[in-house]
Amino acid sequence: MGHGRKKRRTHVALAEEDLSKTPRALVVKSGHVGTSVARLVHDVRKVMEPNTASNLKERVNNRIKDYVAVSAQLGISHILMFSQTDAGTNLRIARIPRGPTLYFKVNSYALTNDCLKLQKSPFTANSIFKSSPLIILNNFAGADKGKELKLMTAMLQNMFPAINPSVMHLSDARRVVLFNYNDATGMVDFRHYTVVVKPVGVTKGVKRVILAKNIPSMAGFDDISEYVLREAFASESDVEDGPENEVTLPQDYVGRNNRKNEQRAVRLQELGPRMELCLMKVEAGLCEGDVLYHKYVSKTKEELEKAARLRQIKMTNQARRRQEQEAHVKRKKGQQESDDESEAESDAEDRGGESDDSDGSDSKPKKVAKKAGKARLVADDFGADEYSSS
Repeated sequence: MGHGRKKRRTHVALAEEDLSKTPRALVVKSGHVGTSVARLVHDVRKVMEPNTASNLKERVNNRIKDYVAVSAQLGISHILMFSQTDAGTNLRIARIPRGPTLYFKVNSYALTNDCLKLQKSPFTANSIFKSSPLIILNNFAGADKGKELKLMTAMLQNMFPAINPSVMHLSDARRVVLFNYNDATGMVDFRHYTVVVKPVGVTKGVKRVILAKNIPSMAGFDDISEYVLREAFASESDVEDGPENEVTLPQDYVGRNNRKNEQRAVRLQELGPRMELCLMKVEAGLCEGDVLYHKYVSKTKEELEKAARLRQIKMTNQARRRQEQEAHVKRKKGQQESDDESEAESDAEDRGGESDDSDGSDSKPKKVAKKAGKARLVADDFGADEYSSS
C-alpha cells in the first residue's frame, strides 16, 4: 500500500515586516474582453508572480471599489486593469488606495505562446517564477523628459520589490522585466526575459556535453575528437557571447556546473509577452482627480483653476451631505433608545400594577391586545386575510 506524499517546505517564510514592504499587484480584466486580451491578462500575471493573485477569477460587474475594499487585508499596492473597446485595448495602472493612475493605450501586443513559437529552443521552467523579476528602465531619464515620465518611472519602479545587492542571493535573479522608452515614437516597449548562463571558451559540441543531463550519442563517430572537431566553428549564439558578456560568478548559480568563481556567459532569452504602450493620461487620484497630463488636451491656467474650484465645491458638498447623514443616523438611534426605555418603563409599571391588583383586569387585556396587534401585523405581512388569536 502506497504512502501519501510528504510535503516539505522549500522556502523560508517572510516576516510580517517584509510582507508589508513587498508590493503586490492585481492584474484584472474590466468589462467584456476578447479571448486574446484574457490570455494577455494571464501572461501578465505570470510576469508579476509571485506577488500577485495568479488564479483570481474576477466578475464582469466588478468595479474598482470592490478591489479597494479588500486591498488593505491582502496588502495590495497596485492594480493593473485591462479593458477593451471598439477603439482598441487599454491598460490602467493605479496605486491603491489614493492614486495616481496611468492610462495607457496598448498599440500592439504578442502573447507568451507567440514569442516562444518564434524560438528554436524555447525556455520553459516554472521554477523561475518563484522569485520576483528584476526591473530595467531604459531611456526614461534626461533633462528633456517631461514630468509625466518621472511619475511613470516612480510608478513602474514601485510595482516590483526593491533589491539589496549586499544580501541578495544570485540564484534569485532568474528573470528581467524591461521597459524601454522610444524617443522617436513616444512609446514604451515592454519585454520579459529569463537569465541564461552558459559556459565560455568551449565549442558547441563540448557545451552540449557540459549542459546536457545525459551523454549524447556517439554511435556515428569513431573517436570523441570527431564529435568535438565537427562543430569547432562558432555558431550564431556563440558569437553573441563576447567578452562583454563574460562574468565571474560570485556565488553558485542555478544550472549544471555553475559554481562560484567560474567564467560564464550571461544572456537574456525572451519569455513573453510583448507590449507597446502609449501613455494617454495621468490622473492624481484613483481613476479620478486632477488630470496631471493628457496627450491630446492641454488646458490654460484659468481653466485649471476653474476645474479645481468646481472640484473643491463638489468635495465640500459631499462632506456636508456625509455629516447630515451621520446626524440623521445618530438622531434615529437616540429616538430608538428613548422608545425602548419608555417601553421598558411601561412594562415595569404594568408588572407593578399586577402585584397591587389581584385580578389584573386592566393590565392583561392591554397586553393581550398589544400582542394581538403585533401578531396581526405579522399575519398581514404574509398575506393572511383572517387571523384570530386565542
